[in-house]
Amino acid sequence: MRLAAANPTGDITGKAPELCRLDAGTLARLVKRRDVSAREVIGAFLDHIAAINPTYNAIVSLRPRADILAEADAADAALARGEAAGPLHGLPQAIKDLAPTKGLTTTFGSPLFADFVPPADAIAVARMRAAGAIIIGKTNTPEFGLGSHTYNPVFGATRNAYAPARTAGGSSGGAAVALATRMLPVADGSDFGGSLRNPAAYNNIFGFRPSQGRVPSLPAPEGFFTQLGTEGPMARNAADLARLLSVQAGHDPRAPLSLDGSGHDYEAALDTDLKGKRIAWLGDLGGHLAMEDGILALCEGGLRHLADAGLTIEPHVPAFDFEALWQAFVALRHFMVGGKLKALYDDPEKREKLKFAVRWEIEGGQRLSAYALYEASTVRSAWYASVLRLFEHFDYLALPTAQVFPFPLEEEWPQTIAGRTMDSYHRWMEVVAPVTLSGCPAVSVPVGFNAAGLPMGMQLVGRPRDDLSVLQLVRAYEQVSPFPAVAP
Repeated sequence: MRLAAANPTGDITGKAPELCRLDAGTLARLVKRRDVSAREVIGAFLDHIAAINPTYNAIVSLRPRADILAEADAADAALARGEAAGPLHGLPQAIKDLAPTKGLTTTFGSPLFADFVPPADAIAVARMRAAGAIIIGKTNTPEFGLGSHTYNPVFGATRNAYAPARTAGGSSGGAAVALATRMLPVADGSDFGGSLRNPAAYNNIFGFRPSQGRVPSLPAPEGFFTQLGTEGPMARNAADLARLLSVQAGHDPRAPLSLDGSGHDYEAALDTDLKGKRIAWLGDLGGHLAMEDGILALCEGGLRHLADAGLTIEPHVPAFDFEALWQAFVALRHFMVGGKLKALYDDPEKREKLKFAVRWEIEGGQRLSAYALYEASTVRSAWYASVLRLFEHFDYLALPTAQVFPFPLEEEWPQTIAGRTMDSYHRWMEVVAPVTLSGCPAVSVPVGFNAAGLPMGMQLVGRPRDDLSVLQLVRAYEQVSPFPAVAP
């Protein structure tokens, strides 16, 4: 593992150029009105990246400065000609290194793809370009996105924005740290097993996992069973989450399971009265999940802020076999991840360059029978029915985003939690699996810090396909909670 340089001291955001401290919506409006140029915005972010990225290692494959500034000049020239400005016009964007990006090295965190340059953009990337974003580079990710700890043999480890000796989470760890340290105004990520949510919790920002099918994911070798992973937005406020999701979302016929509709404007509908809405607090699922001390208390504190805003909080544990649900998640993950990467495993030379988690998923898939896969899907279906019953009585569900606080950078994954042994590289992230399997929209919101100053987050989950209601809850939360404003 190649680590970054020494830790910084002091308030990183206080040292950031003033433009870098602004949110994406504010920057976009300033650029559109020509109060500030895209060149000025891009230049400020590139200067800030040059100053602190060597410490945090969040942004990788950074493009040449001259090339980026030339695109900024073109963006300014388009405005001068009176051309319409998209919602991301002139803003810097670094794409998660799992998303194919035309003309830009996309490694997937693997030495097997260290020199891979895709010929075309992923759908979400193309939509961000069309919205006016200027792509400056990529954000770091674990190898093939596996494991919620952002390190890989190509670029090394990404350091936590609040505790640089600790993990940034993952797999959207680079994106989360770049946002928290103001190297980006808004960021894209993706989520299968918490990869938008966990790094958001570990870096005190918002990470939004959209409804299943809301954001089409292509290119992909398989388009009909791929239902557990999704791309989505990360931001420092609700408006920026909504702005980027509006860009990313919408049906594409090449993605057969993508949801109908296009041209969403979630940002315009964020403000609404949520008083009287009911939240079911699932906690540690009745003791099923091992939790590091302090996490539940922080989440309950976050819920008290919502209670003060007029929402009703009620502890509730649904009657379900959560161990069976976890085993269903493992089987479905074997099937999807293993199937996608099996061709690499079948080549003995390439197999040696795959990290343990990749081989574990593929080998697990090789042992799956069709009937075991069917059984896993029936368990998932039963869980979905259980979730629908919950939403007959509650408007939202809540549970922690993680089961441990950010752990030391040199650890591959937590081996034990509260005295319980973790039996896989991802068992310590089990708390995110029920949400993934539900297909429901969810967000991780900041709930504060433990005595050591380590951040934590809480998942807030909405009804199927009701992404807007979750974004509205984020808006309500940021208005009553002090934690989103706490900078590194």
